[in-house]
Amino acid sequence: MNAPTPEDVTQLLLDWNGGNPEALEQLMPIVYDELHRIARRQMRREQPGHSLQASALVNEAYLRLVDQRAGWRNRAHFFGIAAQLMRRILVDRARAHLYAKRGGGQMHVALDEGTIQGHGRGPDLTALDDALTALSVLDPRQARIVEMRFFAGLTIEETSEALGVSHATVEREWAMARAWLRAELSA
Repeated sequence: MNAPTPEDVTQLLLDWNGGNPEALEQLMPIVYDELHRIARRQMRREQPGHSLQASALVNEAYLRLVDQRAGWRNRAHFFGIAAQLMRRILVDRARAHLYAKRGGGQMHVALDEGTIQGHGRGPDLTALDDALTALSVLDPRQARIVEMRFFAGLTIEETSEALGVSHATVEREWAMARAWLRAELSA
């Protein structure tokens, strides 16, 4: 059996979105490894000893993905939404943890090299989420680009495809969003 292509994944997403439950059964084994890769990428930013494992993050995101039909346009759009859900799950857990500790145990999150560079500690997950929320008010597309590039690990091409904009637009807005976040988080 040949490995499924991105087009195969897109077709299964469209079939699932159209109400075919069998498409979901075929889709999940195909996309599980990529969902797990996204979860591991996000979990690497968590403090050591974090109670949530990558597999549990995938499972929780899966339950939320199954509950919603976001009008999947393609594979990249699906993984972008999945990464956004995983980020939301981690932020909600971080906020609950901080609330329980009354401000203690801030989670450390460092964006990839060159994204946000500062001296000392990197931004915590809740600060990053607050900054992304502020960015989404100023420029929703830039915030989506950050989610897709940073959280989902999508390429410029995949992000471009998911958002329906040119590669140059994604590159330009990715650079602008990184600069804005760097300034926001260092303030």
